[in-house]
Amino acid sequence: MNEAEETFISHLIEMRDRLLRAVAVVVVLFIALFPWAQDIYALLAKPMLAALPQGGQMIATEVTTPFFVPVKVTLMAAFLLALPWVFYQLWAFVAPGLYQHEKRIGVPLVVASVVLFLAGMAFAYFLVFPVVFGFIVGVAPEGVAVMTDIGKYLDFALTLFMAFGITFEVPVAVVLLVKMGMVSVTKLREIRPYVVVGAFVIGAIFTPPDVISQFMLAVPLWVLYELGIVVAQLITRNKSAPGTDYSPMSETDLDAELDRIEAETRDQK
Repeated sequence: MNEAEETFISHLIEMRDRLLRAVAVVVVLFIALFPWAQDIYALLAKPMLAALPQGGQMIATEVTTPFFVPVKVTLMAAFLLALPWVFYQLWAFVAPGLYQHEKRIGVPLVVASVVLFLAGMAFAYFLVFPVVFGFIVGVAPEGVAVMTDIGKYLDFALTLFMAFGITFEVPVAVVLLVKMGMVSVTKLREIRPYVVVGAFVIGAIFTPPDVISQFMLAVPLWVLYELGIVVAQLITRNKSAPGTDYSPMSETDLDAELDRIEAETRDQK
């Protein structure tokens, strides 16, 4: 019990240290970016301002909003810049408990997760925002001036960023499900019609009520699902191909056998 408690406490201490290192980098980047907080918010608001009629502007309906909204945007930018370091700290904490074959697939998946999430945010900012805001301004009744509150705009932008960022993680999720043996590539193909319907339902929930923006979320979700199936099929095919170092046993059985061999090697040491 004493050894178990010591191990548990040591893990907690290491987790605390890793968390503090990640937070420290975010704070340092935030402090470095703070003098340009207004410029960073202006960059975020650019798609909305470009869609407004000439002379249109955004408003602040609360006393502290003009200060706190740019601060929140700057903090978000600092976190995005520190995202590779944050994921590295997470990986450094988890990696010692993984087997070698798990580490081989872990690093590419972590890198792919960061790249795909940022790609999803970029897709939302450069392609979706102009369409959505153009639709909102275009359907405003005659005589109504569209003047969005900057706090509401930030919440809306973060919602779309999260929706598209998570959507672009679909290939990683599909590969993980196949890798863990929870679902087969054949099953993923069989449930394709349900995934397509679910993609359009998600698009209807997280985007404004125009058909174009719904398609701009649903179609990438569908395409990325198909991409995940292709990658998962390539991985399983490489493992079962003749002449490789892998045996023709199922992936789940192969992982279990590798775990058993590495455990026996540790015991012998």
